[in-house]
Amino acid sequence: MQETQGMQELEWIKDYKDNEALRTSFFGLAADTFGLQLESWYKNGFWNERYIPYSFARGNQVVANVSVNLLELIVHGVKTRAVQLGTVMTHPAYRERGLSARLMNKVLEDYADQCEFMYLFANDSVLDFYPKFGFRPVEEQLFSMECTPGSTLLGGSAGIRKLEIARSGDLEFISTLAAERLPISNRLGVTGAHGLLMFYCLNVFSEDLYYLENEDVIAVCRQESGRLEIYDLIITKPIAIRDIALKLAGSSTETIVFHFTPDADEPGLAVSSCHSGLFVRTCGSLPYPPDVKQPATSIA
Repeated sequence: MQETQGMQELEWIKDYKDNEALRTSFFGLAADTFGLQLESWYKNGFWNERYIPYSFARGNQVVANVSVNLLELIVHGVKTRAVQLGTVMTHPAYRERGLSARLMNKVLEDYADQCEFMYLFANDSVLDFYPKFGFRPVEEQLFSMECTPGSTLLGGSAGIRKLEIARSGDLEFISTLAAERLPISNRLGVTGAHGLLMFYCLNVFSEDLYYLENEDVIAVCRQESGRLEIYDLIITKPIAIRDIALKLAGSSTETIVFHFTPDADEPGLAVSSCHSGLFVRTCGSLPYPPDVKQPATSIA
């Protein structure tokens, strides 16, 4: 499909990961716009069929994009179909031409009747854009618990091994366990996000991956100034999140923060509002659950 923008003839394209020229241009635009490094993610096989870019291109140059991520949300134990949008970007020379709006409409045409929820995370510069397409802002909640410094046996505890993403064996191990994972929560969990998780492992948390050998759990976490930030726990069987968190805590840890929604039966959790830029479009009969946090490693 071709559309004319001034003197520029643009073509609408989608799902072109096997086209090297378009793929390379897409990667370049993502790097220039957001600083995203997608080449190693693709070369390691983590761009799967659940990630579908919708783009306008001039020849082999991708000039605008809205990407579709096909996922499932677990809402209070019920699996629902969901579409998360991401990598919304336009080349500077092609802005103010309505290309993002046209791509949004194409995505809605294809998927609005095929899922319960569509959602995305917007930066502050475009907060007025998404309500035009039926998305509403949703305030997320951040969960935390107090931890008395020195009260645990952790911080370099036996049975915790730091994973090295540059080591092929560790990367394959992470990917294999992640492919078999359970949702971190039945209150709000995500499935089908293997590709997103592996992007985070490669590009964001490559120095923050730990394997708890006795529990068979990979923790994505970081110690910062008395705070243990837990971004994800990759599990293949039910666990007590509080016990895992305390095992990961260091001798100076005062607060443990969870960047996902723990199940409701976890004791001693504090809750605070978290402005994350989440916008949700409800497409079916189910309401989006209140007072939850999307898992950090599933955010596109």
